[in-house]
Amino acid sequence: MGPNVAIIGGGIAGLAAAHELTKDGAANVTLLEASDRLGGLGAFFRHGDQWVDRFYHCVMPTDSDLLGLIQEVGLADQVYWKPTRMSFIVKGSRYAFNTPADLLRFQPLSIAGRLRLGVVSLMLRRLLKGKDLDNLSTRSALSRLYGQEIWKTVWKPLFQAKFGPHAGNLPALYLWERLGRERNVSTRGYLKCGLKGLIDALEGSITRRGGRIRLGTPVAGIRESGDGRRLELSLDGGEAIQADWVISTAPLPLLAQMTRGSTLENSYSDPQLPCQGVINALFFLSRPLDGFYWAPVVKSGTGFDGVVEMSALVDPSQYGGQYLAYVMKYCDRNSRLFSQADQQILEDWTGQFLNLYRDLPLGREHILGARLFRAPFVEPIYPLGYLAQKPSLQAGGSRLILATTAQVYPSITAWNSSTRLARQAVQRLRALSSSPNRPTVACRTDQAASLQRQQRALTA
Repeated sequence: MGPNVAIIGGGIAGLAAAHELTKDGAANVTLLEASDRLGGLGAFFRHGDQWVDRFYHCVMPTDSDLLGLIQEVGLADQVYWKPTRMSFIVKGSRYAFNTPADLLRFQPLSIAGRLRLGVVSLMLRRLLKGKDLDNLSTRSALSRLYGQEIWKTVWKPLFQAKFGPHAGNLPALYLWERLGRERNVSTRGYLKCGLKGLIDALEGSITRRGGRIRLGTPVAGIRESGDGRRLELSLDGGEAIQADWVISTAPLPLLAQMTRGSTLENSYSDPQLPCQGVINALFFLSRPLDGFYWAPVVKSGTGFDGVVEMSALVDPSQYGGQYLAYVMKYCDRNSRLFSQADQQILEDWTGQFLNLYRDLPLGREHILGARLFRAPFVEPIYPLGYLAQKPSLQAGGSRLILATTAQVYPSITAWNSSTRLARQAVQRLRALSSSPNRPTVACRTDQAASLQRQQRALTA
């Protein structure tokens, strides 16, 4: 048996890392998850005889890392694909937002604005090609190309729905990556077995090969042994375990708490990124909505910023014959909304949701059930020039490896990028553990130069 590895976090990154380490039997792996359930943002709950995702998810055809993982655990035949469409809800009016004809009917823009939006969108990747997008803000890039009318009516609300007041200051490189992954009219995928099926398959793969998974096991602290050859993890309840290596997938604010006061505290770069949380309300309906998978909601008197009609992608049979819609609000975990009681948010949002679709008609009698979930760490807010600030995989010269959402950039935060990052972390661990001199991480200037070359390659 190879090195003893502890993995902190049972989300997709932690599960993918544990799967990668155990599949060749070369490591003794223990995965530690603070909650009572695996999956992280892919967690689920029971609804009748079905299991339903707490937060909306899909698979894109470009998600090669995630699709590879799905194939490795024997679920390739569970993936199905379906074309999906987008709408845009502005001031309570719903507009299809997919085809040139839809664009010509998009009344929130002037005729000239509609034409400019169509023409520039067709050329957008070409217009951005070769620019230093890591140091160019989305507001600067898009308002220059599209003009202020389109920026304020279309792009700014879209980014504000996800990033709040930080919307215009994101690096345009984030937009470039999203353009490469999604389109308004897009084929999306899902699993017949649901995300629970994938999580169960990963859990089975890990445990069959000798890995251990411990739920309800928060890590309170991490410190180095005196000779630096091992790490000791203090668990809630007073238990301590030792490991040759630790892979942490925990958000950096949580990792900072674990390493505080130890020699590891300053061993890794923590850019202290603001991070958006999310509040998700799920409505089980007796009828479908309008068939649009994704609809941003702008200036419509709602506390939420978007609607995902999941039943436009997933067959209602996976929800017990009911139709499922998510409504969501990305917000800071310290915001007033995030601290409100579930029932109050559900009551407010139910009326607002029904009002958006009053022409269907959609009444309270069509809502068969509602649930609300929230997550505090979902989407990091990246500053300009973040490629040079991104934390390295290895924490200094220590035995702590990082695989966090702060490191997926310039890829967008998704299960695919987390799966890729987990494999990169495992590759780094293997390289370090097989080296007699255990090399330390490259210096910051070398890393910055490498990442800048990566950015140029992305837009070349």
